[in-house]
Amino acid sequence: MAASVAFALCTSAAPAQPVRWTTFTIPATGTSVDFPASIFTEEAGKPDGQGRRFTTSDGRADLTIQSAQNISDDSPAVFLAKKHPPSRIQYKRVTSRFFAVSSYKGDKVFYDRCNFSNKMIHCVLINYPAKEEHDWDGIVTRISLSLRGG
Repeated sequence: MAASVAFALCTSAAPAQPVRWTTFTIPATGTSVDFPASIFTEEAGKPDGQGRRFTTSDGRADLTIQSAQNISDDSPAVFLAKKHPPSRIQYKRVTSRFFAVSSYKGDKVFYDRCNFSNKMIHCVLINYPAKEEHDWDGIVTRISLSLRGG
């Protein structure tokens, strides 16, 4: 499966390579996540709070890994509501420890997951082409399920 995903995500005519995974950690907050380093190869700056933004080499997809203090001690449901998500979200799961939402924005799919622990919010935010949605399913799932906070 990884080889087929790598092929689908490959933007050059060169033979596809398996996705190379590593762990990305934000030492100050203990946030960690499985990171597909062979896909998100370009650094794209810093988000609010702690973390890093990455893009694919052609800029068609991006990934933000970030964490911040939960100053208001919001629950996942309250925090999400304060962000005013679009009314037509395709996927939404909210528990006492995390939320995950996904939908379409123009020709992109966005997927956001935030875990809440120890007065911290640990998030991954992923945007990728809607026409490649099924090719990204395994990548997004692994990133999402691996998100941990200190």
